[in-house]
Amino acid sequence: MAFYKEWANQIKGYNHNIKQAILANVYTQIGFGIFMVIYNFYIRELGFTEIINGQVISLTALATALILVPAGIISDRAGRKKAMLIGAVTTGIVLLFRSVIEVQSLLLLFAFLTGLTSAFLQVSGIPWLAENSTPEQRVHLFSIHFAVMTGANVIGNLSGGILTDLFTLFTSPLNSIRITLLIGGVFFLIGVIPITRFKETKPSPTQERKLKKASFNKMFFKNDSFKMIFLFAFAQLLIGVGAGLVIPYLNLYFADRFLASNSVIGFIISMGQAATAVAMIIGPMVVRKVGEVRAVVILQLLSLPFLLLTAYTENLWLAAVGFLFRQALMNAGNPIQMSLMMSKVDDSMKGLANSINQMVFNVGWATMGPVSTGIVIKYGAYWGYALVFSITASLYLIGSVYFYLVFRNHNKTKRAASAIKAV
Repeated sequence: MAFYKEWANQIKGYNHNIKQAILANVYTQIGFGIFMVIYNFYIRELGFTEIINGQVISLTALATALILVPAGIISDRAGRKKAMLIGAVTTGIVLLFRSVIEVQSLLLLFAFLTGLTSAFLQVSGIPWLAENSTPEQRVHLFSIHFAVMTGANVIGNLSGGILTDLFTLFTSPLNSIRITLLIGGVFFLIGVIPITRFKETKPSPTQERKLKKASFNKMFFKNDSFKMIFLFAFAQLLIGVGAGLVIPYLNLYFADRFLASNSVIGFIISMGQAATAVAMIIGPMVVRKVGEVRAVVILQLLSLPFLLLTAYTENLWLAAVGFLFRQALMNAGNPIQMSLMMSKVDDSMKGLANSINQMVFNVGWATMGPVSTGIVIKYGAYWGYALVFSITASLYLIGSVYFYLVFRNHNKTKRAASAIKAV
């Protein structure tokens, strides 16, 4: 009951802008969930090889990495609402085009465009929530934001498969996939409606002068916010490199080591997403007990035994349990970490902070693919994955220790800390 009241009081305290942002997040993530789980099959139905699928994924990631920092700066200067509207409208339109085009060059072009346009929505959401909330609300708010995002994505993934199978009863496999993709694009565009309802206040004359005076030289050498961004980014890079070694290949791990069927793999990964959503809701309770920095470190360290269990077990269900707990515990710290970063960075640089944080994570993720697959090919399905998972555990440990040593004196503001104790 106390847990329910805590969350009920938090949600009641959210203003109009936050509620509309959460609603927009639901629609866009359901749309993305539908689209991304089915699009690979669309390319296959068109007769293209898996190489084209790989190129599509790489180009989308490349575009996002290239545009994240400029998008963050534009979001800081032009305003969150404008940046999110641009991102949501253009991404929705691009998804609709991707649902019908069949020419290889256009498939690759629009994949690249998806990475460019979606970045504007991606980098503006967290700063918007931070600017429309109080410090004492942010841990709970970011937890529910990420939990809703994960839950909506799961709904989208499940809906994509069900709708495609349903439409196959009435039309060809290609047309059934195409109709499902169009539905995903429409869902994404519905997310534009809540964004248009945002009520954005103009910056004060003092804030405007601050923005005009800001320069890259000042940010680089004198601005405390930039130093804080760099410290957070290095921690995120360590975690991103570790994650990039294992997370994209978990489905292959279950298939190669245990010869698990696609349905079993899909069920395990879906359960992992659900466990993550639940863990994110529980995260604020840990913060209340030990503070933000210790909460992040404790959750990350607790995930390591389960990661190692997954690395070395030869039992499928033990591996699944290890995966579920690792996934939940490691990701439960993300909203807490984001809350801490937003509390330490000036409003004029929140978009830049969020974009750099995501960019370095994506860099780590993108560069580790050849390393991971190379190790598995060389050492086989057991020792290859065991080695990869062990390297990841070592990087997570280094990242957690670094985070504690650097930020142990940067806990939340006294106002926020006292408010959490009073809940």
